[in-house]
Amino acid sequence: MYLERAPIPGLSGAVRTVWIQRTGATDHVHRHLPSGGVEIHFPIGGRPHLLGPLTGPAIEIIPARTTLVGVRFRPGTAPPLPAVLNDLVDQRLGLADVWGPTVERLVDAIARATTPERALMYLQAHLLNEFRIAGRPDPLVRNAVQALMPWQPIAIDSLATQLSLSTSQLRRRCLHAVGTTPKVLQRTLRFQGFLALAQAGAAPSGRRGTDGTAGLAIDAGYADQAHLSRECLRLTGLTPTQLLGENLDRCACEHDHSGSYLPFLATRLRA
Repeated sequence: MYLERAPIPGLSGAVRTVWIQRTGATDHVHRHLPSGGVEIHFPIGGRPHLLGPLTGPAIEIIPARTTLVGVRFRPGTAPPLPAVLNDLVDQRLGLADVWGPTVERLVDAIARATTPERALMYLQAHLLNEFRIAGRPDPLVRNAVQALMPWQPIAIDSLATQLSLSTSQLRRRCLHAVGTTPKVLQRTLRFQGFLALAQAGAAPSGRRGTDGTAGLAIDAGYADQAHLSRECLRLTGLTPTQLLGENLDRCACEHDHSGSYLPFLATRLRA
């Protein structure tokens, strides 16, 4: 079972989604995909981890009969960390290694939680306090992330000009606050946009006279379906058919990803 939901209101500007996951009688092979942000994975009764920004798939074996809660942050809005994010790319770190002894109190509180829902609330309350202490993330990076969403493609040089930065300044600030260059983030968000459309069973807009998967690919900003297939293989290690199932026009997995992808669909409507 995997269920996503929106974060508590105080975290909505920094957190894309939170979730609860339970494995069954056997170990579960989980494929983490690049999302543009960092994630916290917190097994109830176990040791929590921070997953740094991904540039490709990360495979994790989750033991049988495990319940965990998780948080996926928006790009550029990571929790307070002792390092810039480009030092954490494609890394999985113990949360105690980056947050220190305060994690032990949180581990104890979550282990004593009577339900996964309560454990998730404890984790979010802790994050809310961390953000209050640390202050606001880089506002220019936040504006850059919004501009790099998939529905209205923009050249990186043009984006830098809009933000009154040089291209090198924009690149440096994105590396520190997001972990990747603006171009890599743009490609990641474009693919997340396609997944949002597939998960929701969205109807293609019919641009260029295409429908089905090819239409969704064009709506997300790809040149054609072949372009989507190449990017899917690079970002996930799988073809679109392998990732989503035979019916590419709608995600066939049994997980509820609506909390994660609704923000993408909302920006599509505004575009």
